[in-house]
Amino acid sequence: MNLNVFGRTALCGFIAGSLAFLVFHQGAFWALTQAGVLQVNTWSMASTRPFGVPQVVSFMFWTGLWGVLGAFLVSRLPTPRWLGWMLFAAVLVTLVNWFIVLPLKGAPVGGGFRMPGVFLAPLVYSFWGLGMWLIYSALQRPLGVRDKDRH
Repeated sequence: MNLNVFGRTALCGFIAGSLAFLVFHQGAFWALTQAGVLQVNTWSMASTRPFGVPQVVSFMFWTGLWGVLGAFLVSRLPTPRWLGWMLFAAVLVTLVNWFIVLPLKGAPVGGGFRMPGVFLAPLVYSFWGLGMWLIYSALQRPLGVRDKDRH
């Protein structure tokens, strides 16, 4: 993979991860909050440490990086792309969040594995993965990203 293709694939993944976070991830948590299933603060503008950027902007950055990883990883999975993106988010991202990110932030592993979060977090993340696939697929042609055996 040459540098030009690498950069366009990374850009496509970053945009897909960030936009899917705003629409699918936060939208799903908002819907669950409106339904009374969870109590989640979505699209938060609260400042984050250490730079004071709004939380939603910080999350867009990190989910964009997840999108970059997904762009390179999912194409290597022996699954249809939509399923690969959903599994990537629901399994890999959820596990990293539970076992690495939360403890680094001082929270218990898995957020304490409380219900209904232990079921709903992977579900929302899979919805985010579906959003990444939709956006990534829509951006491939305009950004000149090829995926030889797309499903």
